[in-house]
Amino acid sequence: MNISGQIYYDGAWRAGEGATYQASNPANGADLAPVMSTASKAQVDAAVAAAHRAFLSYKNTSPHVRATFLRNCADEIMALGDELLDRVSAETAYPRGRAEGERARTCGQLRMFADYVEHGEHFDARIDTAQPERQPLPRADIRFLNHALGPVVVFGASNFPLAFSVAGGDTASALAAGCPVLVKGHSSHPGTCELVARAMAKAAENCGMPPGVFSLLMGEGSIVGSALVSAPQVKAVGFTGSTSGGMALYKLANERPEPIPVFAEMGSVNPVILLPQALRKSAPTIAKDFVASLTLGVGQFCVNPGLVLAVEDEGLDDFVKATSVALAESPAGTLLNKRICSAYGEGLERYSQLDGVEVVGRGRAVELTEGHHAQACLLRTTAEFFLANSAIHEEIFGPVSLLVVCKNKNELLEIVTHLAGQLTGTIHASENELENSPELVELLTLKVGRLVINSFPTGVEVCPSMVHGGPFPASTDARFSSVGTAAIKRFLRPVCYQNYPQSVLPDALKNNNPLGLLRTVNGEVTTSSIA
Repeated sequence: MNISGQIYYDGAWRAGEGATYQASNPANGADLAPVMSTASKAQVDAAVAAAHRAFLSYKNTSPHVRATFLRNCADEIMALGDELLDRVSAETAYPRGRAEGERARTCGQLRMFADYVEHGEHFDARIDTAQPERQPLPRADIRFLNHALGPVVVFGASNFPLAFSVAGGDTASALAAGCPVLVKGHSSHPGTCELVARAMAKAAENCGMPPGVFSLLMGEGSIVGSALVSAPQVKAVGFTGSTSGGMALYKLANERPEPIPVFAEMGSVNPVILLPQALRKSAPTIAKDFVASLTLGVGQFCVNPGLVLAVEDEGLDDFVKATSVALAESPAGTLLNKRICSAYGEGLERYSQLDGVEVVGRGRAVELTEGHHAQACLLRTTAEFFLANSAIHEEIFGPVSLLVVCKNKNELLEIVTHLAGQLTGTIHASENELENSPELVELLTLKVGRLVINSFPTGVEVCPSMVHGGPFPASTDARFSSVGTAAIKRFLRPVCYQNYPQSVLPDALKNNNPLGLLRTVNGEVTTSSIA
């Protein structure tokens, strides 16, 4: 399957009418063929109109039809074979194993949502039958059902060209909910975007989906992205990326005549708390695993451990020494693009030049002169300096972490109290320390979406119980997750049916339960029909 540089909307591939550009290989800076085209404002408008038309029929498709479509999307992505894996590696410098793993995750979550939507749990069907004889007032027949929200715009992420991009979790959950998806592809991996979009388009055709159920539009966020978010037919936005990018979309969406939700997963330093007993027992092992987590994907994971909190202790000294040794053996890595590389270098220089911050460990130096590369680093400061300087609370995207040394447990608790919202929070502790630290655990629970004990946060398992989100600024709405089956809730809205005749009720709410759903009927969870 050749990459054409085209965009896709309303069921057809077309040359973009906007500016052109080429992707580059971040490992060596070389341009990658072909020349890519971008969408014009008129093409964005046409794509949004097609998505709205598709919504009017796609929202009413059965769970089985949607599940079949999602599984076919996964099959067609797998059918791309080596061509997709090769392009991912060329555009990201990710090794083959990483590309294969991310492809498996992408297809796995498509199939997970297919299974979930087929079971119908997302409907959350609730029925309270009429009580005409109730005193002092009778009760009407009242029934509750979740409906698809409307066309959804998904912004592809730079660091996950498959799992958080064209066919990633936002797209899978929105399609499962019954919402057409308009993807704004990421300029760092446009060839990958097109290949996956071609698989999605083929699946839509195979399954008889309406034109407009899926679109791929390329172009600058300030042009294409803004036009998509501003379009009145669009009802929600999914975004993974920087805090500045997410907040720009959030502001734009809330300035519309009809504000819409922006589900943005943004910056996070993912604090790792090291308690003394755990360090005294296992400092070298914890250090080794920490460095592996810090440098995984060259630190370009949204759950990268960018902040370490610990109390002064001999175990902490051992951890710092072991971390420095492990870092010294870590080769420099390739970052995804020039902008990320520049921001990493600038952030690291800004932090390391502060009088209260010192470098205590570095990875191997960058030797290549072409491309975008980075050296891993561990910085250290005191709790007092950290609390007095909010500027060093921010994430530096890449393989760097800041160790904050506390004089005592009270300082540690004070830092956790002042942390902003995070995707994850990790504690390394003995069982005795955990039992004796309820205040620490409770404080951390208030700050994060996922708690990790005696492990590291890198690696977000795709499963129904996963939460990938957290209090602001980790995400714009802490009530929702962008990973796991709960992610579908972002793109649903409840509708109540009162005194509806059986013949016109949705199948999910009919007395005879033709879909065989698990429903809440008069307070009882059951699959039984209503007599």
